[in-house]
Amino acid sequence: MRRLLLISAIWASLAASAAAQDTDQAGPIPVTGNAPTFCTVGGLQGTDNVFDLGILIDTTTGLLSQSLSAPPKTMAGAFCNTGSTISIMATSIEAQTLTGAPPSGYSDEVDFTATASGWTTSPAVFATGSGANPQSAQTRGTPFSGNIVVSIDDFETAGGSTLRMLADPVYRGSITLTLTTTN
Repeated sequence: MRRLLLISAIWASLAASAAAQDTDQAGPIPVTGNAPTFCTVGGLQGTDNVFDLGILIDTTTGLLSQSLSAPPKTMAGAFCNTGSTISIMATSIEAQTLTGAPPSGYSDEVDFTATASGWTTSPAVFATGSGANPQSAQTRGTPFSGNIVVSIDDFETAGGSTLRMLADPVYRGSITLTLTTTN
């Protein structure tokens, strides 16, 4: 009988231990993480990644052509996960193989206006011939994703429209587009 009581007591304590383990818990255990502020200008849509203006001059007069144009470029997949500022900067289109100052009556530089639209209500605009470009940066206060369309226009001979363009096989300028977080 004593043996039976001892075995019953052991089974009862084991059962109580098992029941206690079935209801044991740890926690709450915190789960943490973060999402840093982040922007990307996306990628150029299509394979045409150059604003190719072709022949810059009117071959009859030697003056800058009045019909210069190039299709806009689309930066697809741009996004910022917080408020952001879009900025555009450009450099004049300049002769690359010539050295020294151009002679009187000639120019080796073409000014233009670069525009980035679609990100903010007002587009970001940069004119290479202007000393100040207050519209070159535009801010939006909310996260956004979408396409940015970059275009160029308003071509002018640096130094004045009566100057003829110097011959050079390569004229080159550039446009830089930047997205930065504001928060």
